[in-house]
Amino acid sequence: MPEFDQNNIDLDQLAANIKHWGGNLGFQRVSIIAPDLKYASEKLKTWLDNKYHGSMNWMAKHEEKRCTPEKLVLGTIRVISVRMNYLSDPNMIATLKDDNKAYISRYALGKDYHKIIRKKLGSLTKRIAEEIPKEQFNHRPFVDSAPVLEKPLAEQAGLGWIGKNTLLIDKSVGSWFFLGEIYTSIPLPVDNAKEANLCGKCKACMNVCPTNAFPEPYVLDAKKCISYQTIENKGIIPKELRAPMGNRVFGCDDCQIWCPWNRDPAITSEEVFQPRHNLDNASLLELFNWSEPEFQEKTLGSPIRRIGYERWLRNLAIGLGNAPGCSNIVKSLKARMVNSSEMLKEHLHWALEEQNRKLNN
Repeated sequence: MPEFDQNNIDLDQLAANIKHWGGNLGFQRVSIIAPDLKYASEKLKTWLDNKYHGSMNWMAKHEEKRCTPEKLVLGTIRVISVRMNYLSDPNMIATLKDDNKAYISRYALGKDYHKIIRKKLGSLTKRIAEEIPKEQFNHRPFVDSAPVLEKPLAEQAGLGWIGKNTLLIDKSVGSWFFLGEIYTSIPLPVDNAKEANLCGKCKACMNVCPTNAFPEPYVLDAKKCISYQTIENKGIIPKELRAPMGNRVFGCDDCQIWCPWNRDPAITSEEVFQPRHNLDNASLLELFNWSEPEFQEKTLGSPIRRIGYERWLRNLAIGLGNAPGCSNIVKSLKARMVNSSEMLKEHLHWALEEQNRKLNN
């Protein structure tokens, strides 16, 4: 691509403007780096070699593009890394501890963040393009999409440090935030603000994990992770993981909830991330009794929709199996047996066995 012409362009001012524009769009942090993913790429290779990615085969694809930004977007020499808070209500423990309620990961209660943040990043890239002739640079925004190592980039950008739970943590606001990036060929001045890792000797996240999904600090075995099982796993959830799942039916936040750095978490001001359809306080049975049209209607624009109706019922069936014994639950589980797939029936049978055992004791 053509060499960038710096004449008549104040790059320091442009960098300052980018951060200002990003703030106006609702990003709490905007930072610019010259990406260096050598260490992160080595960690990724080890993680993949250990088969910790489960069925997420896409993690093993496009390794060169994932670890070398210039291979993904031609001419990339800088990454603009952004952060946006999403937690709408810090009082989630009551729902998690109520065996009759459905716990849904807090990021999924509102509208799909992919679309929200992608649109905002699109606005930011458009604003940058207004300052520079289009033919002089290349750029592309990303939000948890394409082969991008988001957390290592954000860590390098000083947006936090990667904790023992493998999530990005900031000492001031915790970890309840989304990440996004813009790959660009503009030689912007870089920020040198990498945060120190403050996990210390704490292992709260590892100790509280219901399924012991952390084989060692800073390493997640996705196959044991409830988020992986309820969202990425398209088939049968292993029996040994069902009871530990409790009432977690879409994702899991335990390793964030009990992290000391989340004692006073930042709360989002974005209306789009507020809970919809009472999903932050709904009963397992209420959600299980949704018809497929209801599911389609109430998950419109939600990240929950990606798992589909059948896996939604599968996850809820496990939650109902873990709920206190109840004849109404038994009736609903039996009613679902009609015309269900063999995959779903496996979980319905398990839930019925658990319910009958409790009712007969």
